[in-house]
Amino acid sequence: MKTSLLGPLSPKTFLARHWHKKPLLVRQAVPDFLGFLTPAEIRKLTTRPDVQARLIIREGRRWTLHHGPFRPIDFKTLPDRNWTVLVQELNHWIPEAAELLHAFSFVPHARLDDLMVSYAVPGGGVGPHFDSYDVFLLQGFGTRRWAIAETDDLELIPDSDLKILRRFKPQARWDLEAGDMLYLPPQCAHDGVAVSECFTYSIGFRAPTHQEWVNAFLDHLRDHLSVPGRYADPDLKLQAHPAELPAALLQQVGHILQSIRWRDQDILSCVGRYLTEPKPHVFFDPPEAPLTRARFVRQAERAGLRLDPRSIMLFRANHLFFNGEEHAVAGAARPALIALADHHHLPPGPLPEGAIALLYDAYLAGWLH
Repeated sequence: MKTSLLGPLSPKTFLARHWHKKPLLVRQAVPDFLGFLTPAEIRKLTTRPDVQARLIIREGRRWTLHHGPFRPIDFKTLPDRNWTVLVQELNHWIPEAAELLHAFSFVPHARLDDLMVSYAVPGGGVGPHFDSYDVFLLQGFGTRRWAIAETDDLELIPDSDLKILRRFKPQARWDLEAGDMLYLPPQCAHDGVAVSECFTYSIGFRAPTHQEWVNAFLDHLRDHLSVPGRYADPDLKLQAHPAELPAALLQQVGHILQSIRWRDQDILSCVGRYLTEPKPHVFFDPPEAPLTRARFVRQAERAGLRLDPRSIMLFRANHLFFNGEEHAVAGAARPALIALADHHHLPPGPLPEGAIALLYDAYLAGWLH
């Protein structure tokens, strides 16, 4: 797939000037890009129970949200205008979509989330809104009109299934045709309305809240921290009120909690596991007739390996994180596993002995093929 994703800008210049700062419109970022689906194919995809799909219908200034899976008849009763259907994680189901997502590797994989596709009939859209993360909006077949506003007025319409802005005053408008792309930083208000039947492919990035990081780290400490000892009060004093919490008890618990310590290694382990943990709705398909370990090695060395599109693999130094698990890697195994994490595939060739056990277990779990 030939791309000029950032137009005349180098990835380094884009990151310095635009990333997390200001919008960028790129005409023909992917020349003549029409997308990966037909209307019939996306409707069929939304009927699958393992696909996250949403249908949004607009009536005047009111938007109604419906969650999939859908039935074919659900689409036959829709009007000719003012609705859109969205499918998350298209990269899990279509290899070409995963390949497109990989073209955005100038942003660390740790920040990348998924590729969402939106199919809309004329007038369809999700209403004026803002995202809390960076997003690239790549236009496929058809035309969509985007309006944006860089504003601090982000008040939402109350009691709505969707996060629709109460007030939206566009500061710029563009019609995007097949292959055009719009980058928007977080909290840039925008509204995309289909001018004609069209597809838009959204490349989104993860931006956990501070509370989500705190929750993840507390979960990590609970699972991995061991604090010896047991509460004791040999100097217990008689109290006037037996229901009153003793000051000595509170003081002792305070000392116990103050003894909690963590190292940089704990932070690394928490972040690596958290960012590679498959989402709750993601399941893998182990091979129905798995190869023996010896045959797996011969086949991998002859044909290569590729990650399952649902797998997430990150690393730091000699620590490898693979679908929520942490592994120590070193020696000859490290370059091969890093290459697999970076490129999501390994070409044919000898497998390092130190990597075979991990790769074979991943194959048996359906994490790679």
